[in-house]
Amino acid sequence: MDLFSQFASTTLLGTPLILVALLAPWLLIPTPSTQWVNNRLLTSQNWFLALFTKQLLLPLNAPAHKWAFLLTSLMIFLLSTNLLGLLPYTFTPTTQLSINLGLAIPLWLATVLVGFRNQFSHSLAHFLPEGTPTPLIPVLILIETISLFIRPLALGVRLTANLTAGHLLIHLISSAVSTIFFLSITASLLTFVVLMLLTILEIAVAMIQAYVFVLLLSLYLQENT
Repeated sequence: MDLFSQFASTTLLGTPLILVALLAPWLLIPTPSTQWVNNRLLTSQNWFLALFTKQLLLPLNAPAHKWAFLLTSLMIFLLSTNLLGLLPYTFTPTTQLSINLGLAIPLWLATVLVGFRNQFSHSLAHFLPEGTPTPLIPVLILIETISLFIRPLALGVRLTANLTAGHLLIHLISSAVSTIFFLSITASLLTFVVLMLLTILEIAVAMIQAYVFVLLLSLYLQENT
């Protein structure tokens, strides 16, 4: 057992439970009702979805609005998964780089293919800014190509690194609370207060990172539509 053992996929009878962790957020989201008057949970959920969709699609062109359902669903999934991972005795799938890259690479590739299909010349123009001196053309094309292929890696690594760092800090400080308690109750209480503040910060990070992931995808989509 070490600090990183908490990020290993939990198993039951030799079977990984990561699929259960991935399906759990969808099971907790209530299905919209056909009734005229909804309960408070459905009303709050519909209000949040409408507000987020409006905010997300505001800077996008009309052809990109077809992605509204996909991006909103991705946001709800990441938000639920990140927040559920903060509960005790749970597993956070988004701390796994393979899961995040599995989400980032296909969606990034889809935005690139949409750009090449709808506006081929404009997409190629991103690789070489207008007015570039002739000797710098090969270098700039190489740099822009590398930056394009780094985008999905940056999406996955950013989400993984932020959540992993927060979980590690919470684990370290929570271990320190029980250890210091027998040495100094006052120091243990102060450490516990820091732990509570860090937990609140980690809740904010879980929400912000889900939003940033979807926001960057929408920016990539904006460039290609």
